[in-house]
Amino acid sequence: MSSVQEYLVSSSGQVCLPASVRHRWNLDDGGPVDVLDLGFGVLTLPRGEGRHLLADLLGRDEHAAFARGLTADPDLATT
Repeated sequence: MSSVQEYLVSSSGQVCLPASVRHRWNLDDGGPVDVLDLGFGVLTLPRGEGRHLLADLLGRDEHAAFARGLTADPDLATT
């Protein structure tokens, strides 16, 4: 899915996942999902995928070091 969809949050904090997502994630009878609070938004993932995603992300210091290393390559240097 490549579009943004709007969902209603109930007064008790519940949000429903679309049937197509529940089916694709094998949650037709319900079950757990991973939720990452990003500060500016919340990301909902199939169970177990949150840990995989976090393991693949670079920390702030690692990203800064990587970006500094790009300046040595004139094809990648930015202004």
